[in-house]
Amino acid sequence: MTSRTPAVCGHWIGGEQRHCHTADQVRRYLPGLRCPTHTPNALKGLPEIPPGPGMPAAAWSTPSPLNDSRVHDARAVASGKRRSSNHTYRAAQAAVRPTT
Repeated sequence: MTSRTPAVCGHWIGGEQRHCHTADQVRRYLPGLRCPTHTPNALKGLPEIPPGPGMPAAAWSTPSPLNDSRVHDARAVASGKRRSSNHTYRAAQAAVRPTT
């Protein structure tokens, strides 16, 4: 059985020369774990941004236009300018070889 230490706010309180030890409602921000009192917006005196919907469901499954634009033709493989397995290289050479 593993014991996890509770997440605590990582804000440095310079006047007291210590870290904030609040462990309730700690969330992850770019500067690290922060409690509601020490969030980046709270330190600037701004209201908190409401949570959004998050990433779209298909954010990582949409094909990249770079992958669609690649052309793997037999001539590039047969010339050796494009890396491929040995059997693919031989098949491409046979496909490009002129018939007489």
